[in-house]
Amino acid sequence: MDHSRITHNPAQCGGKACIRGMRIRVSDVLDLYAAGLSPDQILAELPDLEPDDLQAALSYAGRELDHPVLVA
Repeated sequence: MDHSRITHNPAQCGGKACIRGMRIRVSDVLDLYAAGLSPDQILAELPDLEPDDLQAALSYAGRELDHPVLVA
């Protein structure tokens, strides 16, 4: 999966992973999925997003969970 849709900017949302430079965090998308919304409902709730953004958010989250970074 191409994660180019996922951006990090220290000056935006505290550097958290966002979608295409917008102030929509990956965690916001995950929260909507966790609340039981369907992809169509999420796209209606966040109309600036595209279907590929939802897939990128899920893929990014899965990759981050599978590859944790340990801080010494």
